[in-house]
Amino acid sequence: MKALVLSSGGLDSTTCLAMAVKKLGAKNVSALSIFYGQRHERELQSSIAVAEFYNVARYELDAAEIFKHSHSALLNTSTESLDKSSYAAQIKKNHSPRIATYVPFRNGLMLSMAASFADSIYENEPVELYIGVHSDDAATGSAYADCRGDFIASMSAAIRIGTYEKIKLVAPFLCQKKSDVVKVGLELGVPYHLTWSCYEGGDKPCGKCATCLDRAKAFELNGVKDPAL
Repeated sequence: MKALVLSSGGLDSTTCLAMAVKKLGAKNVSALSIFYGQRHERELQSSIAVAEFYNVARYELDAAEIFKHSHSALLNTSTESLDKSSYAAQIKKNHSPRIATYVPFRNGLMLSMAASFADSIYENEPVELYIGVHSDDAATGSAYADCRGDFIASMSAAIRIGTYEKIKLVAPFLCQKKSDVVKVGLELGVPYHLTWSCYEGGDKPCGKCATCLDRAKAFELNGVKDPAL
């Protein structure tokens, strides 16, 4: 068995990488990062550091061309400003679950790319394809529709069928909260000091964007200070 982990350099995907390494050993695990035209490369730099920490092979693909017409606030081509408030507050203010940081069908595209890539580099072996989505991503009016359980289940079926039952999608935190992810990661000794979640670049997280707020709460619920701070 091999594993390919979608690695953004963030908290959730790094925890998945730790789980895969513990289960299968570093030599049987690879990390895949995808550049999609995000506002900064800070998270990709983190994904490199995380892969080096776990001594796993790391690959990077470019999908930026696909999103160049999108106005998502997460993209470097967008003129939209980041809303420094929680997802719930944004949804309430906009009267819509589709928030400014949603990137069109991003997880669908990334999972498709990852499945094709895994089927190429592990041509003769079964593969577990990890993604770090959790229930908080889809909560509060489905802030990110491509993190919902029914979406992941549908993609899982498509990947399994399309690869002759060879690739299995693994979303270990699909029904859990971000605080649960942190709990598991702390038990596994995940190097959270190397990870990056903030929507802004720079040397330090802004502490005000929605993902920073969610991350801070997750560590607080575990009674631990965020190592990245």
